[in-house]
Amino acid sequence: MIKAFAYLRVSGRAQEAGDGYARQLHSINRYAAANDIKIVRIFKERGVSGEKELKDRPAFMEMLAALHANGVRRILIERLDRLARSLLVQESIIAELKRHGFELISADEPDLLKDDPYRVMFRQFQGAISQAEKANIVLKLRGARQRMKARTGRCEGRKPYGATDGERAIAARMRELRAAGMAYDRIAATFNSDSVPTRTPGKRWHGFAVNQILKAQELGYAK
Repeated sequence: MIKAFAYLRVSGRAQEAGDGYARQLHSINRYAAANDIKIVRIFKERGVSGEKELKDRPAFMEMLAALHANGVRRILIERLDRLARSLLVQESIIAELKRHGFELISADEPDLLKDDPYRVMFRQFQGAISQAEKANIVLKLRGARQRMKARTGRCEGRKPYGATDGERAIAARMRELRAAGMAYDRIAATFNSDSVPTRTPGKRWHGFAVNQILKAQELGYAK
C-alpha cells in the first residue's frame, strides 16, 4: 500500500467552524481507498488564504519537512483550489514539489497534475479561473459595502448568507447535497420542492444563487 500525506486548507473562520475540513478529507479518503493509498498523516492549514506563498503556510512547511524526513513521497489534496487560488502560487508550489521528486494528487482532478502539455495548459486555465472567481467575489462585496456607505453612512454592507441560524442550517444542507454530487440547479429545485425559504420572501431558488452562496462560504465570508 502506498503511503501519502493529506493536505487540507481553509481560508476563513466559517470554513474552519463548518464542514470545510470534513468535506476535503472525505474526498481524499475516497480517492485513497480506491487507489490503495494509506493516509499516514493529515496537515491542516488554518485560516490561510489561497494566495499565500509557501513561506506563509505553516502546515505546508511542516509537511515539506516531514516529506524530506520519512520517505513519504505523495500528497493528496481535495482539488487544486485547496492548494492555491493564485495561478502563480499554484504553479510555484507544484514546481517546488516536482523539483524534489514529490507527487501531488488532486482527488477530484487526478489527471490535471500529469506532465502532458495539454493537461498542464488545462490545469493553469483552472488556476486562472479560480483566481478570477475569488477576485470577483471580493469586488462584489467591496462594491456592496461602498453602496451601503453611500446610502446610510455605514459600510457594513449586506451580511453574507449564513448570518442567521436558519441560513446557516440551509447552507449546511447545500454543502451536504453538493458533497453528495448534486448539481447546483438540482439543489435549487430540491429546495423549491421542499419550500425552503430564500432570503427574499416569495423568491425561488436558482442554481446560480446556490453556486454563489457555496463559493462565498468556501472563501470564509459567512460568519
